[in-house]
Amino acid sequence: MTPPSSRRKGLRTPPVAIIGDIHGNRQALDAVLRAIRESGAAAVWCLGDLVGYGADPAYCLATAVSRSDRCLAGNHDLGATGRVPVSRFSPLAAAAIRWTRDALAPSARATLDRLDPADERDGDGLAPLYHGSPLDPVWEYVFDIPEARAALEHRRVPLTFVGHTHVPAAWRLTPDGAMEGRVLPRTGVLRLDPGRWLINPGSVGQPRDGDARAAWALYRPEDGVVEFRRTPYDVAAAQNAILAAGLPAPLAHRLAEGR
Repeated sequence: MTPPSSRRKGLRTPPVAIIGDIHGNRQALDAVLRAIRESGAAAVWCLGDLVGYGADPAYCLATAVSRSDRCLAGNHDLGATGRVPVSRFSPLAAAAIRWTRDALAPSARATLDRLDPADERDGDGLAPLYHGSPLDPVWEYVFDIPEARAALEHRRVPLTFVGHTHVPAAWRLTPDGAMEGRVLPRTGVLRLDPGRWLINPGSVGQPRDGDARAAWALYRPEDGVVEFRRTPYDVAAAQNAILAAGLPAPLAHRLAEGR
């Protein structure tokens, strides 16, 4: 999976941290950024949804944008800027988006408004990024093999990263056209065998796979692997911040359950 240009020049591409779905969770973001520094990653790619649900949207927006080499907008970010209607969201999400709009200063909303839900650059150490999927960067959830196949057939590149579902996952379209939905390895290290890969690192700020720890990934192009990482953070502090802000209580309670 090492980019051809790197092979030709004899260069090694440094690791890249892949994060997303931060959702205003300052405590989770700070813990993940500390872990990223310790990992030796040279770059950060962010898959969007910086705000929504959590109590610290301004901090998470400013921090994610300043720390990321590539940064997308997710559907909640677009909702907070009015680029998509609040009516598209569930009642809990809509309530959080309305609160977030009021919490963000005009300058912060302007920053958020400059972000897009896709970055399709590929090659020279890059891989396409989408908040949702290549077919619908804003709204599509890729949960199963048919959705993953459609995405991989639409965007014919070796590796694509997506977010949005809050669940770590990996799918492979093999060279002979078979689809594999990979159960994540116990070690967390996934070797990128030949074919096309679609990978979701999971959610920093609101995991939904039954594990309350923040989820992210480390892409090592020189080794052809993606490492799925989990980082503990102060869940109680994030919950207390949500309740103190007057946001709906279920948004706090679900953090401890990873759902």
